[in-house]
Amino acid sequence: MTGVLASQQIEALFQNGAIAADVAPVAGQVQPASLDLRLGNVAYRVRASFLAGTGRPVAERIEEFEMHRIDLTQGAVLEKGCVYVVPLMERLALPDYLHAIANAKSSTGRLDLLTRTITDGGTEFDRIAAGYAGPLYAEICPRSFSVLVRPGMRLNQIRFREGRAVLDDAALTDLHAREELVTGGAAVIGEGLGFSVDLQPAEGTLVAYRAKPHTGVIDLDRIGHYDPAEFWDALHTDRGRLILDPDAFYILVSREAVHIPPRYAAEMAPYLAMVGEFRVHYAGFFDPGFGHAQAGGKGSRGVLEVRCHEAPFVLEHGQVVGRLVYEQMSEVPQQLYGAGLASNYQGQGLKLSKHFRA
Repeated sequence: MTGVLASQQIEALFQNGAIAADVAPVAGQVQPASLDLRLGNVAYRVRASFLAGTGRPVAERIEEFEMHRIDLTQGAVLEKGCVYVVPLMERLALPDYLHAIANAKSSTGRLDLLTRTITDGGTEFDRIAAGYAGPLYAEICPRSFSVLVRPGMRLNQIRFREGRAVLDDAALTDLHAREELVTGGAAVIGEGLGFSVDLQPAEGTLVAYRAKPHTGVIDLDRIGHYDPAEFWDALHTDRGRLILDPDAFYILVSREAVHIPPRYAAEMAPYLAMVGEFRVHYAGFFDPGFGHAQAGGKGSRGVLEVRCHEAPFVLEHGQVVGRLVYEQMSEVPQQLYGAGLASNYQGQGLKLSKHFRA
C-alpha cells in the first residue's frame, strides 16, 4: 500500500533482510514511522562536506578527503566547525518499490548539530533511491557546540516510503476540517500547513534561546544534565519582535499547536526563501500521534531551529516561517508517538534538547 511505512513494517524489513546491521536493533530504535540510525566505531575528519556522486562509493571519497580518523569506541569529541563522516551500523538492500528519506532527530537539530545521511552513488543528502543496496553514512558538522559521541548513538533517522502519498492542498483542507490539525492560530494551507512564530507568549516574556559562541563540550549521553545558562542566552521581549543576528542559532517555538493523526506522518519543510534570510528547522520528522488526543496529546507546538544568514533580520509575531507537509501512512503504527513511548517532546512548548535541565 502506498505511503510511509509504520513501525511494524520497518521491523519486517529487518526480518526479510532489507535492513541489516552487525549489532542487533535496540529497544526504542524503531519509531512509529521511522528508524533511528546508529553511529559506528570510527569517525573520519574530512576537509569538506561532499556527496559521493553517481557511480562512486563513499569510501573512495573518504580516502580523497580524509584528514585523520578517530576511534569512537571509548568516546571522542567531534569539534565545532569541523566535518566528520561516520559509517553507520545499519545497511540497506531495499526492494525496487521502496525508497527512503533521512533527517536529523529532534535533539540533534536542537543542538545545531548538522547531521545528514549520505550513500554510495548518492547525488543528494538524505535521499535514498528505490532499490538502494549498500552502506549508510552520517555526515556530522557541529555548528554551535562540540559534542562527545560513542558508537550506537542515534543522531539521525530514516523513513521508508512506497510511492508518494503527500497530501495536496485540497486533501489537507479536508483533513483539517475533520481533525483540526492546528489550534492557537488559523490554518494557513499552501503546499503544506503553515507554521508561524510565537513572539507574544501567554505568560512571561521569554521567546527564544540563542546559542552562546564559546561553551564546553556536550556529552550526548547525559540527559537533563547541563545548565542552560552555560550554553544559551535566554531572550525576552514584550514587543512581539526579535532581531536575528547573522550566523547566530536560535531556538524558538511555533504559535500553533500541531496535531498529527494516527494515519498520517508529517515533515517540516522550509518556507519560501523570499520571506527572510534565515533557515528554519534542521530536524523535520513529526510522527503519527504527535500532539494528538489519541496519543495523550492536546496539541504540541513545533520547536523552530533557526539560523540567520547574511544580514540581521526582524522576525515578527505570527510571521509564517515554515510548513508541515503531511503524508498518508501505509498502515497505522502499532505504537503512536507519546502513547507509552519515551517521547521527550509530546505537549512541548519552547524547549531545549533533552540534554539540558528544565
